[in-house]
Amino acid sequence: MNVYDFDGTIFPTDCTVGFGFWCIKHHPKMWITFFPKIIVLFLLRKMRRIPEYYFQRKLFSFLTMVDDVDAQVERYWDKNEKKIASWYIAQKKDDDLIISASPEVVIAPIAKRLGVNYVATDYDVEFGVFLNNLMYAREKAKYIIDHGFPMIDNFYSDSLADTPLALCAEKAYLVTDKASKVVEWPELDKETIAKVKEKIDTGWSVHLKED
Repeated sequence: MNVYDFDGTIFPTDCTVGFGFWCIKHHPKMWITFFPKIIVLFLLRKMRRIPEYYFQRKLFSFLTMVDDVDAQVERYWDKNEKKIASWYIAQKKDDDLIISASPEVVIAPIAKRLGVNYVATDYDVEFGVFLNNLMYAREKAKYIIDHGFPMIDNFYSDSLADTPLALCAEKAYLVTDKASKVVEWPELDKETIAKVKEKIDTGWSVHLKED
């Protein structure tokens, strides 16, 4: 079984952010109700003032503002499906697994179009809450182990935060240059380990405060 991250790995950008701007374009009121919030979110994230978990939960909240979210997702993929990396299409197999921190409501339609399996963050678009853990960093490896998936032959991701899952695979590959270049996963020397720890800790070590 081959396992793939999605955003930045087989799709060149973050599909949740892309879909968010798609919804803003088609629901102009969101320029006022959501766009200013997302600017603040990205600034706080860049300054490392908030963890990844908190950033993603707040980012996903735009889904609660869209009445026709399922229809809009399909329209979004009608336009953007062609951006799936050509190298992935060439080697795609029916038993592939996409595992992504993006919300299931966005990932499920494209995974079904590709004819592959998927695991994504289960986010309730009515109440704006996670129904399971954000599928990020350690949680990906934990999910695979807890649910008894078959041995991973090859794993692909654009982020060192996915190192826990990379270590579960026979071979792992790092994807760069907006999902266009595939190289071998870097050796875990001291410098790389420090980078991995930084990325994972940025996502999980800060105590969350509910609004």
